[in-house]
Parts: sequence; C-alpha cells; structure tokens
Amino acid sequence: MKIFPLKIRIYLFSGERYSQGYYGLAIRYILLKSIAKKIGRNVAIEEGCFILNPQNLVVGDNVSINQMCYIECYGGVEIGSDVSIAHGTTIMSVTHNYDRHDEPIKYQGTTPLKVIIKDNIWIGAKCTILGGVLIDSGAIVGANALVNKYVSPNTIVGGVPAKFLKNR
Repeated sequence: MKIFPLKIRIYLFSGERYSQGYYGLAIRYILLKSIAKKIGRNVAIEEGCFILNPQNLVVGDNVSINQMCYIECYGGVEIGSDVSIAHGTTIMSVTHNYDRHDEPIKYQGTTPLKVIIKDNIWIGAKCTILGGVLIDSGAIVGANALVNKYVSPNTIVGGVPAKFLKNR
C-alpha cells in the first residue's frame, strides 16, 4: 500500500470512514497500518471515526475504537494494548494559543500536546481527552468525562473535569 504517496493514503483512509462491515474494518486497518507510526494486531476502527493527522498515531494490539470517535493526532497520540474506546469519544492532541490580547485567538496558532493512553484501559462513551494527558495502565474513564490531567493506574475517574472516584 505504500506505493501511493502519504497524502493519497490519508485521503483514501478518510474516504473509507463510513464503509460498513468486515470490508470497512479491513480496509481502514490496512490503510491506517500504511499511514500511522505503528498499528498493532487486532485493531478495530469502527465506522464513522474521524482520525486527523493519522501519521502521528501509535496503537498497540487488541484495541477497539468505536463509532463516531474523533481523534486529532497533530501532537501525537499513543494508545497502548488492550484498550477499548467507546463511541463518541474525542481525543485532542493540540490546543489553541490565546496569550495575546491584540490578536484574535483563532489567528494565534496552536500548540501540539501529546496524549498517552497506556495498556488495559476502558474509556466510556462520549469522553473528551485533552492534550498533554497521560492515562495510566488499568484505568477506567467514566462516560461523558472530561480528562484534562493525569489519571493514576488502576483507578476509575469520571465527571467534568474528571476526578478520582475509586480504585479498581
């Protein structure tokens, strides 16, 4: 698949966003494997997922990214092995600059911020994970949570912003 230039592979990948069934899963996996830094075995990218800047994505083995997720990989996104990301989740590895008061925020550019999601993690439906966050191994992120800081290993977090709920 690497016979095509990167931009064409990215275009083809985004064009297969809504392909259904096993064909859709297979073609998204094959294309993403030729684009991303690393894609492990048994990775399922369900239909309707938006993955921007996929060339900055690293995914381990046995990962499921369910329907309608939005993953912006500009600053780098690393997802470990045995991770389940429920539908409607947003992962942002970039943030807007806003320090100058003499210029509109939309013209001040952006800053890349890497997101790391370690192994054995369950991210509930409709979560938002902001740039610069590390979610450590064994954690669970409750549905609709906004994760804006470090999540300790083997903990359950939830809420807006996400707070410690209990240990697993």
